[in-house]
Amino acid sequence: MENVINKVVLSGFAGTDVDVKSFGNQKLAKVNLAVHESYRNSVGEDIKKTNWFTLIFWNAKADIAESQVKKGAKLSIEGRLQSGSYEAKSGGKRSFTEIVVNELLVKETAAATAF
Repeated sequence: MENVINKVVLSGFAGTDVDVKSFGNQKLAKVNLAVHESYRNSVGEDIKKTNWFTLIFWNAKADIAESQVKKGAKLSIEGRLQSGSYEAKSGGKRSFTEIVVNELLVKETAAATAF
């Protein structure tokens, strides 16, 4: 069997403050990450684009994210993709893809914190 790798590495800016929820003894933190890119298209125009990603932190990592990640902070993450779907209140099926974070580096102004 071949080796299979599910690994994502991104660097961008927190678009929101962390949203934290507790489920019994489990803790979940979510934050949106804005990753900017720029390129020149085929006619020579400079194009700037922002991609948004949902980051997921569980338990102890959720505690760290809650205390350290603020809107606008520069984040570098390593994690894995996780996809799923659910039934919306309107009755339609919705799909999502998010990143479960394994490693985080937060760079605010002068200090950086990692786990």
